[in-house]
Amino acid sequence: MADRYSCFAELAAQERAGVDYRVRVVSRSSPVAIVAPHGGRIEPGTSEIADLLAGRDFSLYCFESLGCGKNLHITSSRFDEPQALALVGAAEIVATVHGRADGGDAAAIWLGGLHAPFRDALAARLERAGFATSTDHHMQGRHPENICNKGRLRAGVQIELPRSMRNAFRSDAERRGAFVAACRAAIAEAAGALGPGPSAQAMTCGTTTLRFAIRPPRSR
Repeated sequence: MADRYSCFAELAAQERAGVDYRVRVVSRSSPVAIVAPHGGRIEPGTSEIADLLAGRDFSLYCFESLGCGKNLHITSSRFDEPQALALVGAAEIVATVHGRADGGDAAAIWLGGLHAPFRDALAARLERAGFATSTDHHMQGRHPENICNKGRLRAGVQIELPRSMRNAFRSDAERRGAFVAACRAAIAEAAGALGPGPSAQAMTCGTTTLRFAIRPPRSR
């Protein structure tokens, strides 16, 4: 399904904030921003996962569709909601959380973005935690205008989670916790490489209860 809107201004002119969509921003004293640009009913489960990745340490941004049947997806290279641009533009480490259809690969987490060292470190952490990853796919996230690449370093990481995995995370707290812990460890490493500070400290994640519904995803 093609995007209905090519930019946020078009969307905001037709849709109602608080009724059709909402924006959630938590700005923290951190060089890290965790972003779910297609949350709510667009790519179900991604906002909740972004919440867990951000924890109490990292800044968080979620754009969430609230209406059933609404096509509010704006592709990542054109995602220009002002609060997202402001939060991401102030961050040095940016990770975006997306949901994809299973397609022919229901097991692997697809990684992309222009921050290759961060991407590769994240892949290594996830694989040590028992998750398959891939960088050989069609969702590379390498466009310079992709929201993941609009931080201060002009390079970030894009995380694409298959529908089956997001669905499984609903009830499998151990597996969900392993994913979050691996991601947060890689994020902390990337932040630590920037220099000393609170963001360089080791981060842990418990098995926080996560309640959300996984609905059939839209084509991306």
